[in-house]
Amino acid sequence: MTNNLAQIQKDITDTVSTKITELEKTGLQLPKNYNAQNALKAAFFTLNETMTRDKKPVLVACDKASIANTLLDMVTQGLSPAKNQCYFIPYGTKLQMQRSYFGTVAVLKRLNDIADVKAEVIHQGDEFEIGSNQDMETVVSKFVPKFENLDNELVGAFAIIKRTDGQLDYTIMTKKQIDKSWAQTRQRNNQVQKNFGDEMAKRTVLNRAAKMYINTSDDSDLLTDAINRTTSNEFDDDNEIRKDVTPKEEKAKDILKEALAEPKEKRLRNKKK
Repeated sequence: MTNNLAQIQKDITDTVSTKITELEKTGLQLPKNYNAQNALKAAFFTLNETMTRDKKPVLVACDKASIANTLLDMVTQGLSPAKNQCYFIPYGTKLQMQRSYFGTVAVLKRLNDIADVKAEVIHQGDEFEIGSNQDMETVVSKFVPKFENLDNELVGAFAIIKRTDGQLDYTIMTKKQIDKSWAQTRQRNNQVQKNFGDEMAKRTVLNRAAKMYINTSDDSDLLTDAINRTTSNEFDDDNEIRKDVTPKEEKAKDILKEALAEPKEKRLRNKKK
């Protein structure tokens, strides 16, 4: 079993590494100081410890193509599980990746017109007011969190995206809206949402804030496609998100099959010559 897992890891790593090299030649730009090989090693360290619900190793239970595509999306977005930026979840024989709050922050900062992003939660008793600017856009006009309210009920969250020109864009969600979003995810009623509500609420509002920027960005389509696919992995029935990402999912190539088929195609061309 150990030798088999090692061979699977090598095959997938070689395939993903080869594809990344090809994509870099066609314009893919990875973040500075990002080491794709180190990220892949960290991913396999995590995957080696991950089991499916029926206690089978993920690397054996999930098909190689879904593992390879998942790791390609991870590298394309410049993420690493070693930094708690992403995590892997098996669904049947398919492996999928989801970003953490830290991962979404890191990805958004890669977009050309974004200087900084952050999210905050609002507890019962905090001073929070909204208003509008001269363009009739909603803004947060006052936010005063208080230490004594940290254990109080969560009532909402908001995200701030600061553009490179200094403009601030706000996204605000009530707790009811956050709960509705959670109800549409594959991990509805997840204990993580209950036990770590503040962090999950930040992640949810930041994902909503990111949607417009990701889909209107002039950054690489490879990056935006990977971001959208990872976001869509969480949802079963969010029609709005599915509408945005389905065309891109259909265009996504199976890089493992592509890599395996290539030698055969070359042989056929050589025979014709």
